[in-house]
Amino acid sequence: MDNIVIFGAPGSGKGTYSTALVKEFGYNHISTGDVLRAEIKAGTKLGKIVKGYIDQGQLIPDEHMIDILAGVYDSMLDGPGVIFDGFPRTIVQAKALKDMLQERGEKITITINLNVSEDVLMERLLRRAKIEGRADDNEETIKKRFKVYYNQTYPLIEWFKNEGVLSEFTFKGDTNLIIKEIIDKVASL
Repeated sequence: MDNIVIFGAPGSGKGTYSTALVKEFGYNHISTGDVLRAEIKAGTKLGKIVKGYIDQGQLIPDEHMIDILAGVYDSMLDGPGVIFDGFPRTIVQAKALKDMLQERGEKITITINLNVSEDVLMERLLRRAKIEGRADDNEETIKKRFKVYYNQTYPLIEWFKNEGVLSEFTFKGDTNLIIKEIIDKVASL
């Protein structure tokens, strides 16, 4: 089974590219953002804790994320693979994901790192905020999220490179071109 990690800064297109892979290959898709928003909407105890972190532009503590994702992953073992969209976000989480997959006889097949300029990211996130009414996408919170990304998630590039599973894709203004490049890469696995 393919286990694909797709990551990049907030607004880099993780959901867009994940959707393209789901359509092309029939993978299951775990979007941490969607999973967390569902917890918040349901008003669960965990959802209330998560909302506090998201409202501050902070990452969710690892122990909460691993528990949530392991349960979701175990419900998706019938497909050709799973895309982890927005997880892991730290090296500790990457190690926990690696361990969780190994416990199930699986491994990370490929990680897709999305490189997009910060100006484009800001423009996308502010546009998304207007369209979707997402309170977590305001300029102040976005800047905090960028800082968190560069401090905590960006080091994953080197970690995944050392694991031998890193593939990088740089946005140059054409989303469809990146989709084709990503699909071609995954098809060659």
